[in-house]
Amino acid sequence: MQGLSDASIKSNCPHCDFNSQAFKFPIEETKQFFIVADAHPVCEGHILLISKKHISCVGEYSEKLMVEFKELYQKISDFIKKTYGSVSVFEHGVFGQTVFHSHIHFLPFKGDPTLIIPEGKEKITAIHNLKELDFYLKKDHGYLFFSIEKKMWVVDPFLASPRFFRDRFAKAIGRPERSDWKAMANNPIFMKAVEHDDFQTQAKWLEFFR
Repeated sequence: MQGLSDASIKSNCPHCDFNSQAFKFPIEETKQFFIVADAHPVCEGHILLISKKHISCVGEYSEKLMVEFKELYQKISDFIKKTYGSVSVFEHGVFGQTVFHSHIHFLPFKGDPTLIIPEGKEKITAIHNLKELDFYLKKDHGYLFFSIEKKMWVVDPFLASPRFFRDRFAKAIGRPERSDWKAMANNPIFMKAVEHDDFQTQAKWLEFFR
């Protein structure tokens, strides 16, 4: 990737460039998706599901793409849950994105949703199906989606800010120094230390599905 400025990211999408740092730790490739260990992990077990097609977010997926997405969503969730004991998911559905190409974060975390949204439960709305994200995208022109274990919510869009969930999950997990992935990427000494988490995630995936 040529740079980490917002302008550079918009004109040189790192999720369309298969030689970018985003694909440094590949896990699995399917017809329509890449599964990778996050190159700037909040913790071990932090995985990204990236659509091959340049699409803004899950709420924009076609019915055909959604079928495979749901299968992979379950596969990754099962792996993290059984390997690390808990699983949470988040997506910046346009709002809060710093890379403007659909990618969903999976990572080990369990706790009350107010640990992520301390503004209060009145700021979150429960959803029961991933397809509902299409409704919120059309209604609000974006959304903030997260889940903890099997419960799913969207967040009041007025709270949106860049890296919205990443900052909050990093703090809740006790790794606030990993919230800013751009700062991580620009610190080679720090990146050398966190790469161990990605190698472990890759190895445990291979062992799990062997």
